[in-house]
Amino acid sequence: MELLDWLVIGLFCLALIGIVVWVTMQKNNNSADYFLGGKDATWIAIGASIFASNIGSEHLIGLAGSGASSGMAMAHWEIQGWMILILGWVFVPFYSRSMVYTMPEFLERRYNSASRSILTGISLISYVMTKVAVTVYAGGLVFQQVFGIKELWGIDFFWIAAIGLVLITAIYTIFGGMKSVLYTSVLQTPILLLGSAIILVLGLKELGGWDQMMALCDVKPDYEGAQGTMIHLMRDNSDPQYPWLGALIGSAVIGFWYWCTDQFIVQRVLSGKDEREARRGTIFGAYLKLLPVFLFLIPGMIAFALHQKTGSFLPFLENGHLNSDAAFPTLVAKLLPAGVKGIVVCGILAALMSSLASLFNSSAMLYTIDFHKRMWPDTDEKKLVRIGQIATVVIVVLGILWIPVMRSVGDVLYTYLQDVQSVLAPGIAAAFLLGICWKRASAKGGMWGLISGLVLGLTRLGAKVFYSNFPDAADSWFKAVFYDFNWLFFCGCMLAACLLVVIVVSLLTEAPDQKKIQGLVFGTATEEQKAATRASWNHWDIIHTAIILGITVAFYIYFW
Repeated sequence: MELLDWLVIGLFCLALIGIVVWVTMQKNNNSADYFLGGKDATWIAIGASIFASNIGSEHLIGLAGSGASSGMAMAHWEIQGWMILILGWVFVPFYSRSMVYTMPEFLERRYNSASRSILTGISLISYVMTKVAVTVYAGGLVFQQVFGIKELWGIDFFWIAAIGLVLITAIYTIFGGMKSVLYTSVLQTPILLLGSAIILVLGLKELGGWDQMMALCDVKPDYEGAQGTMIHLMRDNSDPQYPWLGALIGSAVIGFWYWCTDQFIVQRVLSGKDEREARRGTIFGAYLKLLPVFLFLIPGMIAFALHQKTGSFLPFLENGHLNSDAAFPTLVAKLLPAGVKGIVVCGILAALMSSLASLFNSSAMLYTIDFHKRMWPDTDEKKLVRIGQIATVVIVVLGILWIPVMRSVGDVLYTYLQDVQSVLAPGIAAAFLLGICWKRASAKGGMWGLISGLVLGLTRLGAKVFYSNFPDAADSWFKAVFYDFNWLFFCGCMLAACLLVVIVVSLLTEAPDQKKIQGLVFGTATEEQKAATRASWNHWDIIHTAIILGITVAFYIYFW
């Protein structure tokens, strides 16, 4: 890092401080102001926030690392603009009509209070144990690599970078709430895109072009039993990690849960001033979501190709394997000239801070609205804002305390995250899917669908921990199903099992009151609600949707 780089970083920080000061001067009079930005966000702010919230350290570290270790395999999860379109076209009308602040609150409206409590608990635990902790962990790792500092003042620089990042982000999230998340995203998103695009262009230039990358990456991935090569999306169904059918099913289940039902993403849509702005925000977000494959995964492949070419580009782990998760920061450290490195570091800062800010705000909202307000419904609105700020502090502390555990995560961070999410997603996806599509889905049906998903998921995670530590354990049907069975096929089977539970329990229990579910399920909307939805889109929304779908199809054809 040279003086010019520090000047660029300083300018970025000044711009960020200016936005945060301006936002904090806007008073948060109630919980809607604090958690949903007053519900007046435009499509640009919504789309930018969806993208900036999604792009965190798991992309800078994990997705690039996945590109360096297994090539295009994880692109199924990243070319999911089409899934954001489902959020906008299918789910936004139901969420808008329900007038809810959170996804657990929606489940209470559709099913019962027990469903709300279950989803809140699952969400909060998963945010702290995966998203918050992993983002902070990888943030510390990336800055340690980029700055090349091992220790400062006798302290591991990893901890200084990680905790410093958390504290800065927490301060503006605590005082600014959702508005600070939305408006800082408008600054952070273009810087992130610019920084990552520079890495892509300079990486290809160093390597000798696109064709050179495709040729050097046309080799088998570095895992046992791999089928096909790194440049292909579709791998034989005998592939132990990414069978093509399992990848299509698993990525769709995880994507549906994440993009259409997870508070972390949907909260950005709920902040829209109306249905039109919310939907157009998802269309803009879908356009942006086409980019991560090229901005993060392909740079990982470039790093692998440069290592193939030179034999020494990437560092090695203690076990002798390539340190794939170091791909992106290594590109930054080795390829970028002064000044440009500062821009990319600002992009990395932007990604980490926007993702963390969204996590803090969503987690605090879940606690405040779905726990505190339910227990003390008469709480003053200004007090709810203060409770949300305190909840943010608690979540920050818990995330930091969990980092030592996350430092023992496997070699490829992004794969670990998707593995965990693959057992969290099916039960939640089943409850939302049938809740919106099937009028007969009962309160107990939805609740037991969530519970069955939680039990199956925890059993799978427990089995992974046990058999990973005791590899010589005897074979059994339990080991075959909950450990040996491919994680992607297991995710699909889990969804089928949870859907079956919801259907069977619903048919055996009392049907929901039609008045309770009016406007929340297909076929129950009033004429006024239908007219409002129809008036919220025009031919341009259709055209842009078709363009996004066309690009997605072309991508699959090219990398098939």
